[in-house]
Amino acid sequence: MAHITLPDETLPGIVGLFNFRPETAAPLRLLAETLLRGESPIASSERELIASYVSHLNNCHFCHTSHGAAAMAHLGCDLNLIDDIKQGFKTISVSTKLRTLLYIASKVQKGGKHVLEEDIAAARAEGATDQEIHDTVLIAAAFCMFNRYVDGLGTWAPEEHEGYREMGQRMAFKGYV
Repeated sequence: MAHITLPDETLPGIVGLFNFRPETAAPLRLLAETLLRGESPIASSERELIASYVSHLNNCHFCHTSHGAAAMAHLGCDLNLIDDIKQGFKTISVSTKLRTLLYIASKVQKGGKHVLEEDIAAARAEGATDQEIHDTVLIAAAFCMFNRYVDGLGTWAPEEHEGYREMGQRMAFKGYV
């Protein structure tokens, strides 16, 4: 049960919080839509992987699993591969450029000042553009906020991956707004 009384306690994670405050939900949904599905040289599937990875690092089960399910939907993968995100992408094929961007995202998760010039240089050496680096940092920073919102209010989350299948499909193909 959440730390606050929600109008519909059956809605998990951020969904219940959005239902509680639709006026704050609208800009947050638009932010997610822009970051994860808007114009970017980074594929939506990869942006969902970044969001899921940062959420895993923040121990936010709901966001990690829901965005992992969206990534699996984009990639046409089985939901069981969500666990591969936690294992450092041993099965899911990611480019060396995406690995450098994920590394930058992990640094942002610790704190923005943890991102060093050499991290940026490594990403550039793998072909990352300024926009890709920008988008990665913004996704990581935004998901730190989203994760703290979800967990700071003590929302509940389904444990099993299957509970995220429909949500992941909806997020991947219909969006956030």
